Amino acid sequence: MAREDDSRQAVPNTPGTRPGSDGGPRRRPLRRRHVDETVEVAVPVRTAYNQWTQFKTFPRFSAVVHDVEQVRPTVTAWTIGYGPLRRRFAVEILEQDPDSYLAWRALEQRPSHQGEVEFKPTDSGGTAITVRMLLEPRGVAKRLTGSSKVTQVTTRLVRRELQNFKQFIEGMGQEGGAWRGTVRNGRVQHDHPEPPRSRVAHWPVG
Repeated sequence: MAREDDSRQAVPNTPGTRPGSDGGPRRRPLRRRHVDETVEVAVPVRTAYNQWTQFKTFPRFSAVVHDVEQVRPTVTAWTIGYGPLRRRFAVEILEQDPDSYLAWRALEQRPSHQGEVEFKPTDSGGTAITVRMLLEPRGVAKRLTGSSKVTQVTTRLVRRELQNFKQFIEGMGQEGGAWRGTVRNGRVQHDHPEPPRSRVAHWPVG
């Protein structure tokens, strides 16, 4: 698990959004990527997006995700693995736009990654879900990635997981929950600013 300050370090080539000339968000996708996979699901964009962002349900359809824990509003801890092998790491959501886009990075010092997922409506009324990832290995793992082995394995895994999600959401037909918030630069954006906290102590009564 990364320390609190690790989540605020600058990361080059980080996916997300940046302000456009009109003041609104402008997409800043990954400039480099090792994985780029798309699946079409037969549910509307809102349904697909709502279900995808229910991270705690990933173990219900995933072949490798065993547990997802909410650590902070934009940070989750994922436990993945095959058979008895397990690996736990934290992920920070950097940017999130309802029904459209989500970008993340892993908060690891060891082999790491970053990625993004886009949701686009199809002509048939379904949704095209595209996952892109940039692998950032170090040491021995970096040499393995250079030989494209890690990239090939990760691509096959993402492709299979997208198919698993497709079967899951089409089988349900509707989302099992939703979080409709927006995230900018790793921080949740509130529609209404929180009122200033009183400096006067509030003592229990009754």
